[in-house]
Amino acid sequence: MMYVVWVVLGFTFLQLFIAASNYFFREKLSLSSFRIGNEKISVLIPARNEEKNIGNLLSDLSGKNENIFEIIVFDDLSSDHTVEIVNQFIEKDEKIRLLCSTNLPDGWLGKNFACYSLANAAKGNYFLFLDADVRLEKEIIVSSLKFLQQKSLHLLSIFPTQLMMTIGEKMTVPNMNYILLTLLLLPLVRKSSFPSISAANGQFMLFDAATYKKIQPHKKFKDKRVEDIEIARYYKKQKLKIACITGVKQVKCRMYENFAEAVNGFSKNVIHFFGNSYLLAVFFWFVTTFGWLAVWWVFGLPALAIYLLTVILIRIFVSLASNQSTIENLIFFIPQQLSLGIFIFQSLHNRRKNQYQWKGRRV
Repeated sequence: MMYVVWVVLGFTFLQLFIAASNYFFREKLSLSSFRIGNEKISVLIPARNEEKNIGNLLSDLSGKNENIFEIIVFDDLSSDHTVEIVNQFIEKDEKIRLLCSTNLPDGWLGKNFACYSLANAAKGNYFLFLDADVRLEKEIIVSSLKFLQQKSLHLLSIFPTQLMMTIGEKMTVPNMNYILLTLLLLPLVRKSSFPSISAANGQFMLFDAATYKKIQPHKKFKDKRVEDIEIARYYKKQKLKIACITGVKQVKCRMYENFAEAVNGFSKNVIHFFGNSYLLAVFFWFVTTFGWLAVWWVFGLPALAIYLLTVILIRIFVSLASNQSTIENLIFFIPQQLSLGIFIFQSLHNRRKNQYQWKGRRV
């Protein structure tokens, strides 16, 4: 039991160190709305049944930035009013174009094929891939491009500030940042050459177009459910510099609208945060959920109090680094832990049954 307790304590203090470092040493963008030379950004948006979101994003993008050369939406066989909404914006803004899928080729996942098709049609010297549910403030695009150029990057990805309206979202969505910011030092994504120290979020990925066209990353990982992380690791393997930033207030996203949607969504990719190892995922969940019992059993109440204070500090630093509500994350701490266990169990169940589903399509 003593060995178990020391493992729990060592892992917990490591989490605290990583979370605190991700807050105090996080990389920041210098916000600017001024045009950068003659750089041309192609904003590329894959969309499938996004009638609730696509209009908001296009409103954020339209007519606000001279570096935006074009805005291309790829409709992935939507069955709602996505196409009609995009066409309404095309009438008002000549930068906007619409591509429509006729079928999904064998061996491809829908979003990956959409991104590949968008890149083939784009003419800018930078490609910015955005999910349709992202919201932007106007200066963030130029600021991101400036950061990419200053740091000589080939890929910059941003984890948006997550908008959470319902209790179900607050019980689930923060787990993504909790895992990321307690297991990975984000500043090392840019500074380290190890491919294992990689992170990316497909909601916001800015590529140097020349490198993208040479590598064709979405084609290379056409059948991968978590293509963003695969791409980031591959870029590192090719000695290409990347960076990943979190807690940016000017990029927001509401990923899911309720508990069931979040479970379905996160069960697709939660294991990738642990190097595709269910063993590591289960270990992480057990230690972070039940570690307090081992500490209490061996060392008693004083040690338990110190341990719980450490756990609270971890949640505070994660919340600050990801621009989330500290109070809400502390209030929903236990439900979030239970939800994480549900994600892992559901992922294992889906894998055994081959039942991964997203937006009405098996993935």
